Amino acid sequence: MKIYTKTGDRGETSVIGGMRLPKHHPRIEAYGSVDELIAWIGVLRSTDQNCLAVPELVTIQSVLMSCCAVIATHPSAKVPEEISIDDTSALEKSIDSMESGLPPLDSFILPGGNPLSANCNVARCVCRRAERAILRLDKEEKVDPDVIKYINRLSDYLFVLSRCLSYELGSEEVKWLPRKVDK
Repeated sequence: MKIYTKTGDRGETSVIGGMRLPKHHPRIEAYGSVDELIAWIGVLRSTDQNCLAVPELVTIQSVLMSCCAVIATHPSAKVPEEISIDDTSALEKSIDSMESGLPPLDSFILPGGNPLSANCNVARCVCRRAERAILRLDKEEKVDPDVIKYINRLSDYLFVLSRCLSYELGSEEVKWLPRKVDK
């Protein structure tokens, strides 16, 4: 099978259910953003760290692939039966576990500290963008609420993971201190 089909050369692509949509359609934008997030989770998975096990990140990528499948299914079609999004509680348990070893958060912090934490924050921002794209799609054509919930919780997870990575590597969390303007 060839990787290129030439069917998208005119700016359209197929979704599950056989419909063709323009590549700028909100459905395509939504699952494209989730696809980008999957790649960023892959960047995190490829690094050496001890905050969580690689299999957990593989699971997250797999759930995100399921999210893509759900989003890529046209409303007139049925989502494949083997696809379900029911792992939000696993994210919550992991968040709680990571937070138990972190100092309390008493202010906003600036992303960075070390490359791992910085990459995790980029993944968090991509996750938030994906969430916004999914919510825009949801206004036009309803999206499975479990997908919305999972993506929302994942951004929280990525924030806490970035803190865990900073703490593990001894990087200072730089607090955001608003500049006072003299009048």
